[in-house]
Amino acid sequence: TIFVNPLQFGENEDLSSYPHTPEQDQEKLTQANCDYLFMPAVKTIYPNGLNTQTIVSVPSLSKFHCGNSRPTHFDGVATIVNKLFNLVPADKAFFGEKDFQQLLIIKKLVEDLSIDIEVIGVPTHREASGLAMSSRNSYLNEEEKKEAAKLYATLTFCRDSIMSSEQNYRTLEQQCKDRLNSSLIEVDYFNICHAETLLPAEQSDTKLIILGAVYIGSARLIDNLSVQLSALQNN
Repeated sequence: TIFVNPLQFGENEDLSSYPHTPEQDQEKLTQANCDYLFMPAVKTIYPNGLNTQTIVSVPSLSKFHCGNSRPTHFDGVATIVNKLFNLVPADKAFFGEKDFQQLLIIKKLVEDLSIDIEVIGVPTHREASGLAMSSRNSYLNEEEKKEAAKLYATLTFCRDSIMSSEQNYRTLEQQCKDRLNSSLIEVDYFNICHAETLLPAEQSDTKLIILGAVYIGSARLIDNLSVQLSALQNN
């Protein structure tokens, strides 16, 4: 299924300029031996318009991190995913781990609404610099793209610091923000969280996720790294 969903774009966001490459996407799917492609028009999905559309919300995971910057975004995601799961019944659905908050929201959506589908996370694909591959990378010029690689480098620094027994997470978060801030980068957030609740990590937590989002030029980029600690490392 390919669908650029207007319901998950807020006011003054980049819906009109968002990369939409159906021909290239279809070619890639053909090369991957895809048998069927569902690529509906907006009118097909929202026949009565967006303003009267029933909204699906997963409030426990949607209100922080990206939800702070894009307050209606995840309601749009949950609504379209629920619609597509109903329109195209499937056994399994695959979502990228780069959008980690989105992945957890979809898993909770499926659990809470008793949808008979298995949601599987797909590891993040990266460029040689470590920059997570994203449609929005096309917004970046060469200088900005080089600068954008600092997000992954900072996530790696943060992960390595935690693995080396740094447990003052709030101080480490600020240190990472300071490393990222530059004339080209504006930090949206950089948070060390519990990997299941996405709440601020505590010293007793063993499953962590480091979430980062930055603005570079006209692009907003997100990325993350997971950290698995042993009980001994937390003592």
